Amino acid sequence: MKRNGIARFTTALAVVVALVGSSWANISRADSSIKRIDVYPPSIDLTTSRDLQRVIVVATREDDVTLEVTSEATWKLADESLAELAGNILHPKADGKTTLTVEHAGHKVEVPVEVKQATGDREISFRLDVMPLLLRAGCNTGSCHGAARGKDGFRLSLFGFDPASDYHNITREQSIRRLNLAMPEASLLIEKSIGSVPHTGGKLFDTDSEYYATMMRWLEAGALDDPDPAAVPACEKIEVYPPKAVLEGEDARQTFTVKAFYADGTTRDVTSLAVFSSNNDNSATAEKDGSVIAGKRGEAFVMARFDTHTVGSQVIVLPKELDYAKPEIVGNYIDELVGAKLHKLRMTPSGLCSDEEFLRRVTIDITGMLPTNEEYHQFMEDPADDKRAKLVDRLLQRKEFSEIWAMRWSELLMIKSSNQVSGKSAFLYNAWLTEQIANDVPLNEMIRDLLGASGGTFSNPATNFYEIERDTLKTSENVAQVFMGIRTQCAQCHNHPFDRWTMDDYYSFAAFFSQIGRKNGEDYREKIVFNRGGGGVRHPVSNENMTPKFLGGEEPDTAGKDRREVVAEWLVSPENPYFATSVANRVWASFFGVGIVDPVDDIRISNPASNPELFETLGNKLIEYNYDFKRLVRDICASNAYQRSTVPNDNNKTDTKNFAYAQVRRIPAELLSDCLSQVTDSPEKFRGLPLGARAVQIADGQTSTYFLTTFGRSERATVCSCEVSSSPTLSQALHMLNGSATQGKISNGKLVEGWLKEELTNDEIVDRIYIRSLSRKPTAEEREKLNAILAEDENRQRGLEDVFWAVLNSREFVFNH
Repeated sequence: MKRNGIARFTTALAVVVALVGSSWANISRADSSIKRIDVYPPSIDLTTSRDLQRVIVVATREDDVTLEVTSEATWKLADESLAELAGNILHPKADGKTTLTVEHAGHKVEVPVEVKQATGDREISFRLDVMPLLLRAGCNTGSCHGAARGKDGFRLSLFGFDPASDYHNITREQSIRRLNLAMPEASLLIEKSIGSVPHTGGKLFDTDSEYYATMMRWLEAGALDDPDPAAVPACEKIEVYPPKAVLEGEDARQTFTVKAFYADGTTRDVTSLAVFSSNNDNSATAEKDGSVIAGKRGEAFVMARFDTHTVGSQVIVLPKELDYAKPEIVGNYIDELVGAKLHKLRMTPSGLCSDEEFLRRVTIDITGMLPTNEEYHQFMEDPADDKRAKLVDRLLQRKEFSEIWAMRWSELLMIKSSNQVSGKSAFLYNAWLTEQIANDVPLNEMIRDLLGASGGTFSNPATNFYEIERDTLKTSENVAQVFMGIRTQCAQCHNHPFDRWTMDDYYSFAAFFSQIGRKNGEDYREKIVFNRGGGGVRHPVSNENMTPKFLGGEEPDTAGKDRREVVAEWLVSPENPYFATSVANRVWASFFGVGIVDPVDDIRISNPASNPELFETLGNKLIEYNYDFKRLVRDICASNAYQRSTVPNDNNKTDTKNFAYAQVRRIPAELLSDCLSQVTDSPEKFRGLPLGARAVQIADGQTSTYFLTTFGRSERATVCSCEVSSSPTLSQALHMLNGSATQGKISNGKLVEGWLKEELTNDEIVDRIYIRSLSRKPTAEEREKLNAILAEDENRQRGLEDVFWAVLNSREFVFNH
């Protein structure tokens, strides 16, 4: 009878979906022909009489717009004695294999169906049935009973990371009040859920719902825990269908379904137990039942969470009758992938930037310097078609490229002196990094040597990685965040709410760094880092000594080995899916101002890549190039995507992450300081460095200036990418206007005075100022205004220095465009 009740509920739901789906389809229909249909899931497995599977049908038009045609398709089971179809929901009848044939608009798809244990019943399980229900209902979220202190006297583990504790709190903490096994329907747990008694969380479900049926079934069975929790098959993954959708017009809809895969080989339709959300409600809103409603033009990722797994599906929303013509895609593989994504969004990219803009942009990005007057004329007068590519090659050979990337890695590795890291150690550590990059040491080798380093902090500077951060848990967090872009911090106390990482994953990964030994060297400032061969990490809930395990991978053999070397070898290997893509994404972000995944160190399913194909391809290219990221930089700078104008068109002006036009980026603090020194010919003096040294050459993060601090130099206190700030502020503007950064440097450099001695005209001096600062000559309008101002000033030198000052304070100088 209970099974029939659930069947009636699901059948009724299917009828509702079918009726509403029919109206959606009529709204969404267009003249374009349908090129194919897809049926989800692609295979159906039903186990026990309680199992079911929702099936959806999606049609794809010639213009790639998708339509849900579930209610319009024709369905037929080859052997109707094995299963029955109620709307779009399949139920088991007898064991065996058959085929479900779906037809629509002249297209046909066959889906294999297998039924096992059709007459058997699946016992109710606290972990497989009740725990997912609590997550779906929101009972164990941080705003409800999953809060650190619980709510209204009742506490559950956040997102269900501790089922044993949850079972105790539900059944033993206040068992008389919460459960009534004699009259299950009178249990407080039930009465609050259906709203028959006051509940802060409100009504969660109705008495005719499958959720009520599940709770009642568990209570009627005695509210038992699973006899052997370790034997309960774990959910290994979930899949959400369809994997992507392109919706046309506001209020267009698409229904999603979720399938779970368990360790014992069984599967389960968990659509009704999954939690759905959207990362952009303005474009696509996710309903509780898995329906997604289109809104404004744009893109969203619809997330489905079940158990510890979260999976996303890309949803693109287009306006109806959009005036769009697909542009020709030219350029390298980057342009093909960026162009394919822009086509999905029906966006037309902006045109290419001018030669002057490209010269300044790429010189700053690769070397952190401005083009000189000679470089400007050499490039502008070069008639060759490939002069941009040749320029990139020249810039990549300069030592400034190595220094910039040594600085960036120094920020990530938090290189600075402290009570436990001497100034000498910081200097040697930075020098080691610079040398590695300058000598084109592949990144995988550099990182492997870094993580597996042993010896003295002077004799082997890479060992300073384990001196800057000595805490085992923090070290493992930093390794995951810096080298894989994964933030595991949440999983220290509970399963990650927005990603797959559990507490087990967190402490198993930390175990790789639990056997690091440290002792004093002969020089009191030097420390010796070594593998002490003993020590472990205990799980705070189970108190179990955790076995080292790769994030998202296997448990390697570490017996008799330095665990750091084992994890380092895995981390930089092609088998690790996170390292190459994370590094490539960081390189990309440094040239575009935004990552394909952004922030670059927060890669997770619920923060998906704006262009997944490009994200994966760049990682694969880095592996193909033997981790020579200089070649990846060459590819990026050669692409039309990088060389686009910063001026958006009417079609792409709302885009911020698909690279339809170039972003205007404020020059980072160290690079801006160096550019000011270069353009004014007035060198800076930094502590510990000779006069004329560049800010990017500062090894010790403790060394700074008022200018660098004001313009957002990294404090190197954490590994977070947010440590570097490129946001413009009022303090920065005031410092440029009134501080020594501009007028003081102009006076000290004496460039204007020297040009006057050369008896140059005002126009010639203004040209030099513009070329040095902006890599262009003034426009006719600018020249006319400047000449009028200069004519009014009796002191010619002062007037020209004022022009210089005004140019340096312009937005065009401070920003890279």
